[in-house]
Amino acid sequence: MDLSNYLLLKPELSLLAVFSLLMLYDLFASDKAKKYYFPIACTLFLVHTVVCFFFQDAGSSFAGMYVTGTAQITIKCILNIGVFIIFLQANEWLSKPESVLKRGEFFLLTLLTLMGMYLMISSGNFLLFYIGLETASLPIAALVAFDKFFHHSAEAGAKFIFNAIFSSAITIFGLSFVYGACGTLYYTDLTTSISASPLIIMGMIFLLSGLCFKISLVPFHLWAADTYQGAPTNVTLYLSTISKGAAVFALMVILYTVFPILAEIWKQMFWLLILLTITIGNLFAIRQKNMKRFLAFSSISQAGYIMLSAFTGTAQGMGATMYYIFVYIFSNAAAFGVISAIENKTGKVNMTDYNGLYKTNPKLSLAMMIAMFSLGGIPPTAGFFSKLFVFMAAMEQGQVVIVFLALLNTVISLYYYLLVVKAMFITPNNTPIETVQTDKYLKTSLVISLAGIVVIGLISCFYEYISTTGFGIIKIG
Repeated sequence: MDLSNYLLLKPELSLLAVFSLLMLYDLFASDKAKKYYFPIACTLFLVHTVVCFFFQDAGSSFAGMYVTGTAQITIKCILNIGVFIIFLQANEWLSKPESVLKRGEFFLLTLLTLMGMYLMISSGNFLLFYIGLETASLPIAALVAFDKFFHHSAEAGAKFIFNAIFSSAITIFGLSFVYGACGTLYYTDLTTSISASPLIIMGMIFLLSGLCFKISLVPFHLWAADTYQGAPTNVTLYLSTISKGAAVFALMVILYTVFPILAEIWKQMFWLLILLTITIGNLFAIRQKNMKRFLAFSSISQAGYIMLSAFTGTAQGMGATMYYIFVYIFSNAAAFGVISAIENKTGKVNMTDYNGLYKTNPKLSLAMMIAMFSLGGIPPTAGFFSKLFVFMAAMEQGQVVIVFLALLNTVISLYYYLLVVKAMFITPNNTPIETVQTDKYLKTSLVISLAGIVVIGLISCFYEYISTTGFGIIKIG
């Protein structure tokens, strides 16, 4: 094995260095020194996030198993930004007596899942893809059950691990069909070997179904609401943004690298899945009173919008997908940041608890309102342009009907997002939630998230379309 193969793995090696340093610090630091674990961990990961922007390598390693380029590096940078925001929001939760001793475990498990997602994103072989998939999934199960002494967290962890095992089994079952028919697991070799035989079509369906579990597309979404509600809020944010973004990108690469010859088959399948996901996600979100379940069904609907651009198969569609993931991370982080701040101080997570919130917490109410506007696609927030670019990418491929139906669903989504705004600013409440004081880390995360929503939205006002991605996250074309 030539050591030059590792030269392209700079993001992975950088993340591994952060992981190793934090693990050694957690193992050998004194109790007094461990008080500084959180700021040190955030600083190290911030350095890793910034450094990753300077990695511009393109090529393949290990005989084509590992592939990197502009798109792969960009999506990794986007995920890094999201993880950094999640780390900032976790301080108050990790400072609680039941969590403070497991602070190091939270960071290490999260970095381990991120490493798995890196491998999924850069895989050029289904073996590496599956290793990355499992590396990303198993630590997430531990994170979901992190508050193991609370019934809901333990239950959510059990549900997640069972669904993860089931979806992984379906995925590997489908891969066995594809490997049996073609005799290879390399993406580039499969492109020339794939045919429309019943065995390969069945293998493709099983493989894509397993990935749909990870993205929580309907009808593979039933685990999401219970898991999101029971998991710690910061882990729920990770599941709804980082995990989903990495899985969508990996799925998009597989569709257009491995199965382009079967595009007519899987496009029909995803046409129906996207429509069901957007519609059912919206309809069930209207019925929710718990804010975490509410955002769970919202994230299911958002997954449908992301896939709407991903399945177009064009450079425009890829640019729209990355832009949507980027904006969605900021929007969801702002919403969950407010939920986390209120939950940590009061334990309240129901929508009715937010009645009259503006009276006592105007800043948090404003942050939540901007997040809801962005998730609903109200201009001039960045969320409006993310949906606009998705619709433009789909329209260019002649997907008029599904774009029209998605637009109708956007109106439905505006209704339930504005229910939260109505509760905070209009619904009367004689005993609103008391004034909530947040720490500097959570405040910083909210500032970053809101700045991302507003600034990206304002920048997008001056451009017609975000096409491909580059050094500055987005490249205008």
